[in-house]
This record gives sequence, C-alpha cells and structure tokens, in this order.
Amino acid sequence: MARLYGSEVRRIPTTSRLVALTFNAAWDETGVETALTVLRGRNVPATFFLTGRFAERHPGAARLMAAEHGIGNHSYSHPQFADLTRPEAAQEIMGADRAIRRATGAVPLPFFRFPYSATTPEGIAHANELGFADIEFTTDTNGYLGTADGMTVQKVVDRVVNALTPGAIVQMHVGTAQGRGPALDVQALPRIIDAIHARGYRITDLRTVLE
Repeated sequence: MARLYGSEVRRIPTTSRLVALTFNAAWDETGVETALTVLRGRNVPATFFLTGRFAERHPGAARLMAAEHGIGNHSYSHPQFADLTRPEAAQEIMGADRAIRRATGAVPLPFFRFPYSATTPEGIAHANELGFADIEFTTDTNGYLGTADGMTVQKVVDRVVNALTPGAIVQMHVGTAQGRGPALDVQALPRIIDAIHARGYRITDLRTVLE
C-alpha cells in the first residue's frame, strides 16, 4: 500500500493495454442488478465505490456488489471535503467504512475516492494516515449528468474510447440523481466493454494495484 500513498492514483501504473472499470454508488440502486448481470455475463471485473449513506439505504444492493466485486469508500455523505475540518473528514471516511462493513459483511478495499474528485495534498495525506490510498480516475463518462443535461449512451461510450490508454481507470455511476433520467452508464456498459475489447485492451480488476 505504501507505494500508493502520497498522491492521487488516476491510472494503474502499467504499460500493458489494461483498463479498470469503476462505479460510484451514492444515489439510488436502480442500475445495480443490471450492471452486475452484464459484468457477470461478460466475465468482467469492476470496483464499486460506495458512500456510507448508500450502504445504509440500500444494504441489499451493497451486498450484491460486495459478493462479486471489490468495494471501496466514497465518503459517508458525499460532501465537499474542502469545507470539512480534519475531524469531520475523518468521520466521513471512517463512518463510511463502518457503514459499508455493516451493510455488506465484507472487508472493503483500502481505497478511498474523494467526492467530486476534489483532492488536495493535505486531504490525500489524511486519507493515507487513516489507511486508505486515494484512487481517482482517468476519465469520467459523465453519464451521471443524464439525458436532462444532454448526455446519451453514445456520448458515454465515446468518452471511454477517447480516453483509452494503458492503465486507464474509468469512472461510471450506478443509479441517477433525481430527475436526470435513466442510468446511462449502465445502459452503455455492454457497448463500453465491447469497445474496449475491440481496441485490443483487457479489462482488469483494480485490485491488481495491490499485488
């Protein structure tokens, strides 16, 4: 873990044509079962970053994710960390860890992803002190913006394809914020997987960075 400390991780350190898929879970759980079905059917791994509040509100969905994939920490309530005191930040991270453990019965990965990807050197150092590496992303599909903000399945796929590079980490979301339409990332997932494979990349488990 020590080699992951001290900076944000936005790609897997590799020269191989590998890509990691990740999902944030902070809103509703409507896309969870479909995403898991697609991943299972394609024999593809992913990592799910849960907020503690999501785990408390949707423990069944949280257990389903943890049963098949690695799960990480996305804070308890998804605040702006720049607005938090140091004790408040620790409460967000460790409160999420406790909530995820209670909901899933599993041990989360020692991975933390900042809400809004709003990292600072001080924030990363604090997360490291608490035992978590900061795992961010190479590209966000922006599918969470939904059809209400002009996103489409094709635009989601294009953002992944345009960001392909060895070690890329793709951020997606299960569920949607209220009023933003369907879970575009989940709808796009089969096409994303096909597009990655068609370009000679292999989808790897993000847990490989711990090996």
